[in-house]
Amino acid sequence: MLVLDAPSFEVLEGETLAVIGPNGAGKSTLLRILGLLERPTAGRVVFGGRPVQPYGNLLMDRRRMASIFQEPLLTDGTVEDNVALGLWLRRIDSAEVSRRVQESMATLGIGHLANRRTRTLSGGEAQRVSLARALVLAPEVFLLDEPFAALDPPTREGVLLDLKTILDKRRITTIFVTHDRNEALLLGNRVAVMMGGRVLQMDVPERVFAEPVNEEVARFVGIETILRGHVQSVSQGLTTVEVPGWTVEVAEPLTLGERVLVCLRPEEITLFPRGATLTTSSARNQFYGRIIRHLPTGSTYRVTIDCGIPIVATVTRQSWEQLGLRDGAEVVAAFKATALHVIRCV
Repeated sequence: MLVLDAPSFEVLEGETLAVIGPNGAGKSTLLRILGLLERPTAGRVVFGGRPVQPYGNLLMDRRRMASIFQEPLLTDGTVEDNVALGLWLRRIDSAEVSRRVQESMATLGIGHLANRRTRTLSGGEAQRVSLARALVLAPEVFLLDEPFAALDPPTREGVLLDLKTILDKRRITTIFVTHDRNEALLLGNRVAVMMGGRVLQMDVPERVFAEPVNEEVARFVGIETILRGHVQSVSQGLTTVEVPGWTVEVAEPLTLGERVLVCLRPEEITLFPRGATLTTSSARNQFYGRIIRHLPTGSTYRVTIDCGIPIVATVTRQSWEQLGLRDGAEVVAAFKATALHVIRCV
């Protein structure tokens, strides 16, 4: 069974590369191979321009890396003892151990927990200890395998923000595996999307999330409205695409008759009550429909509109209330030509 098919995969020195994808995509396998914990059946790993010898002394290369997993692997001792563990194993001078441990605990905000037993820690505190124990080793490469998946949202946000500050300051080469799109957007200098053991797209976050290369990636990165159509006309920098029941204008040069997928993110859609005067909108595209349902997602609603085809929009609670929107209401879904991303059908 082929678990991972990556003909080439490069991580740049000093960057944080976020690897995202659904469960079973091969993310953790890729991380284990990069961390020299598993040998690939074919190909090789190159570290710092030097091929890693599969049967050589891997310990020296592994010591240049540090790994963090979803479950903190802590010994049943104090926080300070756990942070110092890796330095003791490397036989570092005790005075240097003390200095580096105190600095690492302060950086992660756990200095006050130094004498606490690890079994008494909360999930967020335990993961901070795990991070401090890894960072105290001054690794050249930092490997993170969904380390915050088990944390509650407020705790996860706090740890993520602190980690981002550390990575931005120290410029540690980091590979961060997650299935959470928001984590990837926050931490990643680049994002790699993995599915079925393959890397389908790797680029800066803005491009991956706004310009996915295919329908599979588009759906995973949160594009819910994907319309099949063909190019009807091209004129003055605008392309008209015919989709089921409608035509849309897109700001991309395409070929007449070309078959395409038109992608629209929910936050790019503005809703108005049917019959409202749209004097403040510069949107060239307007679909008419009826709200089927709305679901709360924090401070916003995810709104599904039946326009003959389903359209999904994001609306703030304030806008929902001010516009008097409700399930069953007739609305206009407006969006700009520049908001649309087009994927050419092969």
